[in-house]
Amino acid sequence: MRRTSLITILVFVAGLGIGYFARSTGIGAPKKADAHAADLAAIEKLHKADIEATLTQDTSAMTNLWSEDGVKIDVPGGPAVGRKAMQEVYEKSRADYPEFQVLKYTNDVRDVQIVDGWAIEVGDSEATYKISAKDSPVNVPRTRGMRVLKRQSDGAWKFALVGLK
Repeated sequence: MRRTSLITILVFVAGLGIGYFARSTGIGAPKKADAHAADLAAIEKLHKADIEATLTQDTSAMTNLWSEDGVKIDVPGGPAVGRKAMQEVYEKSRADYPEFQVLKYTNDVRDVQIVDGWAIEVGDSEATYKISAKDSPVNVPRTRGMRVLKRQSDGAWKFALVGLK
């Protein structure tokens, strides 16, 4: 009986040691690096959708880039708050300038910091557009900006605050 107790204790201690080692190395638990990589991939997906929506000027696609409580500061007449207000801004702009066309739009994000479902990104954007077919293209020089993003419940990222330059 004494030998069985000793073996039981040794197996128990070995199990504790293996469990401690596995926990300290992250075996069996999702790694923070994996979550960070998933966030960065989802943010990159948002960036691609932003470029596509901007180039096509699809008002629904542009609206869907925003979180429900998003704020766009650089809007004529004051900030647009919320997805519904964003949709109205985009639709009014499209109605006022039906021939408006974005010829080029780039966004070079230089830094992204992610904490607790929020991300702040800093980068440079550049664009070329035409108000109408008869107008000459207008080049918007490289501009530094910051955007705040918000992780959604499905893991996707949306714009929460844009317009700081």
